[in-house]
Amino acid sequence: MNDTISKSAHAHAYARGAQLRPCLLALAIAAAYAPAVVLAESDDVLDASLTAGIGALGGDRAERAQFGQYNGLRTTGKALVILGGDYYRRNDEAGTSVQAQGSNLLGQTREFDLLWKKQGDWKFGTAFSQGVRYEPYTVNSGLQGAGGTNPQVTLLGSAGSGGDDVLRLRRTALGLSLWNALSPSMNLQATVKTERKQGSRLSGVGMNCPSAAAISCGSGTGATTDAAVLYLPEPLDSVHNQVEARLSYAGEGLSLSTGYYGSFYNNANGSLNPVIPATLNNPAGTPLPLGSGLQGLLGQPLALAPDNLAHQFDLTGQYAVAPTTQLRMKLGYGQALQHQDYASAGLSGAPAGVSSLSGKVVTSSALLGLSTRPLPKLSVHADLRYEDKDDKTPLLPYNIEGTTTSTNRQLSSTRVRAKLQGRYQFSSVYSGSLVASSESIDRGVFTPSSSVAGLSALRQKTRESGLAADLRRSLSENVSATVGLARSERSGSNWLRDNSGLGVTEVADPNSPGSGLGATAIYMPTLADRQRDTLKLRTDWQPSDELSLQLSADTGHDRYNTPSSQGLRNSNNSQLALDAAYALSERWNLNGYVARARQTLLQSRPASYILSYTNTADSLGLGVSGKPVSKVEVGTLLSHVSDRSRYAQTLDAGASSDSVLLLAATGGLPDIVYRQTQLKLFSRYEIDKLSAARVDLVHQRVHLADWTWGYNAVPFSYSDGTTVWQKPDQAVTAISVSYTHRWQ
Repeated sequence: MNDTISKSAHAHAYARGAQLRPCLLALAIAAAYAPAVVLAESDDVLDASLTAGIGALGGDRAERAQFGQYNGLRTTGKALVILGGDYYRRNDEAGTSVQAQGSNLLGQTREFDLLWKKQGDWKFGTAFSQGVRYEPYTVNSGLQGAGGTNPQVTLLGSAGSGGDDVLRLRRTALGLSLWNALSPSMNLQATVKTERKQGSRLSGVGMNCPSAAAISCGSGTGATTDAAVLYLPEPLDSVHNQVEARLSYAGEGLSLSTGYYGSFYNNANGSLNPVIPATLNNPAGTPLPLGSGLQGLLGQPLALAPDNLAHQFDLTGQYAVAPTTQLRMKLGYGQALQHQDYASAGLSGAPAGVSSLSGKVVTSSALLGLSTRPLPKLSVHADLRYEDKDDKTPLLPYNIEGTTTSTNRQLSSTRVRAKLQGRYQFSSVYSGSLVASSESIDRGVFTPSSSVAGLSALRQKTRESGLAADLRRSLSENVSATVGLARSERSGSNWLRDNSGLGVTEVADPNSPGSGLGATAIYMPTLADRQRDTLKLRTDWQPSDELSLQLSADTGHDRYNTPSSQGLRNSNNSQLALDAAYALSERWNLNGYVARARQTLLQSRPASYILSYTNTADSLGLGVSGKPVSKVEVGTLLSHVSDRSRYAQTLDAGASSDSVLLLAATGGLPDIVYRQTQLKLFSRYEIDKLSAARVDLVHQRVHLADWTWGYNAVPFSYSDGTTVWQKPDQAVTAISVSYTHRWQ
């Protein structure tokens, strides 16, 4: 299909009319005219094309919520304009060439690339791109100053009586690259990239009084609103600059490379400072005055992403010890810094005399690798990796929970990973591999002045070891199959109990009465003992020159073992996919695919719900392409995706009577469903050797049911009457006609 139609996984890009930005126009002019100055026309090889066209798009904002999420077509009009092209010019005598490509130049997702080089001597490149993401949900709100840093919340008279907001995030990026051969064995490469993000995205705040952080807020009398959730979109206006330089040397048997990477992030918005009214709706939708202290808590400044920077240096090398043996190494050092001033960001309340976090994390890493072939049929690879993260951020008393004060936590860690892999060719039919791996993580001594909320226990050290094997057999010249098995097991040191700002206590026996953690303790799945088993199967079969089939199947199971019956207990995942291609004749081809992915997990909470979650995703597609006559090419692709999440719920024996009544009345959470059906059609007519016309048509239907943002056609409602909604059934049709002319 035409690239001007397919621009994302869920939609197709059509450009809308707009004026080119000056920088983009300048790049286009440079690409078109600069080559003529440096190349002799008599020796030039030229290949260029220009594509222009028009189109029409159906549906309104609500219909295009999914279709226009990433291609810039959520809020455009009905008419579309297409403009794109490429340019290539080469001079063989001078060894120089210029290549430029532009797509969707009049749309919101335009791209332009230019590469100018002299073979084996130098290269210069530049790239410009714009991308946009529209929030698929429509927000109806009375919020004033939405998308700014000082929004004012307004209580609506009734839900849905405000104005509609369609949130948008735009990215604009410009990059420059340079490569230069300093000598036959040494070269220098440098790149600079800057990206700006502007717009806003869905976010908010909420508070339920009283809480551990605000014991005195709320009255609890029923005459006030003591819990509230508010829509406050995050304002985005940031610039991320990246610089990279690398010096490389390649000699006989030895290659070395040293490099620098720098990241510099600046956010024009330091904090979000909302204005909160004195009256909001309670959970039942009744407007009531806010409980004691709740207005002030909801109106506190919200810190946004702070300015930060990072520097990384590395030295890599490879040495051929023998014709069949190579050594590899890599050394790295980096610093990540965050020292934005609190006052300049609009934040207050820091400890006395503290103006910024002064965050600093130093990372040191090393890699040593060996690749060898000791026998003609045996190859061996070994890697040993070391990484140390040293958090040097100063410890200060930022957290106040009631009468307890605690500091931030230093998150240092040391990670060591090792892998040994061998592959052996048993015969012309059989080959196999065996991989042994291990990983150990030491998170260092827990910061004694910090505290952890929501978790019963931590772990300083974890260790994981794994073994994987696969066997490949060529059943014939046209059939091959590979089967693989893997198992890994993770364990760790004794569990640690947090003492709320007074350090941690090592718990040798979590089930011990009095000194243990209790049967209802919650353990992090990433720290828990775990056994993981996986099975993989791959088959390639070509029964004839016309037909080819590929089958792949994966299944995996995780079992978690903790001293408690609560938390995540096990999870499973499986995937099955079949791809086929068939040549109906010399002019016609048929291809298709069908796939299913399934994921399940079982988890529980003490005195609450036991959840068995299942997600099933099915996809299929069928395409036909061919040439009914010599100058005409046609094609079609019909695809369907269905994704369903099920939440089967039961109750723990200690669940409250309210939970029992609620589950009996509702039956638990409903399914979340997403279905998309898409039809693509195209026809291309070759007018002559240098020009062609093309017609593209796309029709997409989407159905979704998501209880997280509404149920039974009732949208989710915030405490000020703001609602969030997305049309459950959407249909969009787009058609375009384009003309391409080529110069050679």
